[in-house]
Amino acid sequence: MQFDVRQVTSGIAARGAHLTRQMTVNREVDVVASKQVLSDRAASLLALHQPGNPVVLPTVWDAWSAKVAADAGFAALTVGSHPVADSIGRADGGGMTFDELLTRAVQITDAVDVPVSVDIESGYGEAPTRLIDGLLDAGAVGLNIEDTVHNEGKRLRSASEHAELVGALRAAADAAGVHVVINARTDLFIRKDGDEADRVDRAIARLTEAAQAGADVLYPVGRHDPDTLRRLAAELPLPINAIALPDQDDPASFGPLGVGRISFGPFLQAALTGRAKEILGRWS
Repeated sequence: MQFDVRQVTSGIAARGAHLTRQMTVNREVDVVASKQVLSDRAASLLALHQPGNPVVLPTVWDAWSAKVAADAGFAALTVGSHPVADSIGRADGGGMTFDELLTRAVQITDAVDVPVSVDIESGYGEAPTRLIDGLLDAGAVGLNIEDTVHNEGKRLRSASEHAELVGALRAAADAAGVHVVINARTDLFIRKDGDEADRVDRAIARLTEAAQAGADVLYPVGRHDPDTLRRLAAELPLPINAIALPDQDDPASFGPLGVGRISFGPFLQAALTGRAKEILGRWS
């Protein structure tokens, strides 16, 4: 039997082209499906924010802590930059890189099946598109963005500058096709910036600008007395995030003040560290 080499070669090429087209289609289908999963998780995360009935997002830092929190029944999680930095031997406040944070975020989203938000500090000097694409590629659907610029001498962004960044992040998320939940944070209180007499007024004005720029949640980070927290919740146009001491605060105390979201910052890790020291102290 004689073979026509040209026919055989042509057939192999055709089958190869068909397989290439099929692989391309499969990849496109996977991308669409993945984006739909992210969109659904982002929508679920946003819907959990109900002023007066706050969602509790345990602040986690690795796959182990994330799985512990998810297994305890929490509907969503937030990744804290401070505890992540501590867990990899870096300093909080810009001591780690965005890529280092993303490495840990991927490990967390792979370990749990709930929406995950990530604290990206002040953005690590990265462009908004890079921040959004990096988070979505890591499986995260929310972010915290603060107004202290750690890589520029820890200066405080102006209200308009911070709002502009929030707007750029919202535009980048829209372009990516996922409504990433943006939690806009101000550090006025923890920095004790300016005159205390008008600090609440300035925080409200600053966060209102962020809301108008496209934020979904507002975070006047700090430990506030009930009257201040109540006022912030009443006068800000979006759900507010309060920080809690998980081993000390009354979980039922935040809802009546109008809070829409509770997280733990570095305090869950700190509480577990204290307990671990007690256990280990018995053996040292």
